[in-house]
Amino acid sequence: NRTGEGLVDPARLADGLGLAAAGLGVDVHERSRLDSLAADGRAMRLTGGGGEVRAERVLLATNAFPPLRRALRRWIVPVYDYVLVTEPLSSDQLAAIGWRNRQGIGDVGNRFHYYRLTDDDRILWGGYEAVYRFGGRVDPRHDVDEATFAALSQHFFATFPQLRGIRFTHKWGGAIDTCSRFSCFFDTSHGGRVAFVGGYTGLGVGASRFGAEVALDLLDGRRTEATGLAYVRSKPVPFPPEPLRWAVVQLTRSRLAAADRNGGRRGLWLRLLDRLGLGFDS
Repeated sequence: NRTGEGLVDPARLADGLGLAAAGLGVDVHERSRLDSLAADGRAMRLTGGGGEVRAERVLLATNAFPPLRRALRRWIVPVYDYVLVTEPLSSDQLAAIGWRNRQGIGDVGNRFHYYRLTDDDRILWGGYEAVYRFGGRVDPRHDVDEATFAALSQHFFATFPQLRGIRFTHKWGGAIDTCSRFSCFFDTSHGGRVAFVGGYTGLGVGASRFGAEVALDLLDGRRTEATGLAYVRSKPVPFPPEPLRWAVVQLTRSRLAAADRNGGRRGLWLRLLDRLGLGFDS
């Protein structure tokens, strides 16, 4: 529109990028397991699934999955986010809620909801919970969490009481890669032949373009305004090992919920995290 703003469908964006890459001659191998990364002379060797790939340079962007470089795993915590989608709204239902300009909406709680209208006038409603499970395992079984879906449903009807009785036709969840500063971080290793970027904490649709450009410049050894930033050259505070990791995450979630109940007033624990540069206010 005239403001230069818009909404992006992440799945269509990913499909489009894949088609663009294939059109340039890039081989894309989906659902291809990788188990190891090691130097092999002047090249890097990646193995898994009965095969291997050798390359001069490697960019790792493994999101919430365990990084191939084990040393990086202490900086990444996978948390699960969940979404509901309604059946299509009638014209009367759309008029009743007054959502005239189809804006993307997010509320301002620490545990916030985000919602969108789809092309066929469904409401996509997600967020609020960021579920961490002990050990940080990423598993398809965690893509469904009925307790979280039930909580999201209650919140939906509290926000849109005019739509009481509407059905949810779709529901799903997935892992996002969280780091302690809630924005991506970078790493290089193997003499600059391997770069890593991750820890987007749910902001990857917009920020992954920046992350990829910076990581590729790091691989090329290119000095740019971005690669010279202290933000790029530094890492966030690592997470402690289990079981302390699980305890810290649960304590932080409970204190964020308490702040939401108290008009946004942050208690001692959240103020300490702010002073340490941890979280969304880092």
